[in-house]
Amino acid sequence: MPEEDLVELKFRLYDGSDIGPFRYSPASTVAMLKERIVTEWPKDKKISPKAANDIKLINAGKILENNKTVGQCRVPFGELPKGVITMHVVVQPSLAKAKTVNGE
Repeated sequence: MPEEDLVELKFRLYDGSDIGPFRYSPASTVAMLKERIVTEWPKDKKISPKAANDIKLINAGKILENNKTVGQCRVPFGELPKGVITMHVVVQPSLAKAKTVNGE
């Protein structure tokens, strides 16, 4: 695949730090991005995802679906020069962690 077809993405975490940027094929799925985020997640963070399902990716105000490709999720930028696209990462704890102690 030609180098210019690759999309450069970085992922903004809850504390303002970033993972990436990395280059992806437009055919890469959102699920693949989430797997990469889990493996690259900084070990020193208090909040961390256990699995890709703990993550929501947001681009241009929209939550991205796992089965969508990077090419489908890109917002058309018209004639703007190519640059790094920042996607926001939200860690959503699993239901087991979300239960309160009051339920005992």
